[in-house]
Amino acid sequence: MPKQKTHKGLTKRVKITASGKIKRGRTGAGHLMSSKNAKRRRRVSSSTMMNSTTTRTTKIAMCK
Repeated sequence: MPKQKTHKGLTKRVKITASGKIKRGRTGAGHLMSSKNAKRRRRVSSSTMMNSTTTRTTKIAMCK
């Protein structure tokens, strides 16, 4: 049976930390930033960790 291919789109968007957590960027920072308040702009500029439910599925897609 052939090996499972790595999801290339996902590997470009997330990073696995040394402890095994998955770091991802927040959504909503692509455009139309002038209508968003400063607190929201600061929040979307930072990255965050994926929750445990999504982490398992993501690791399978990344072949890790």
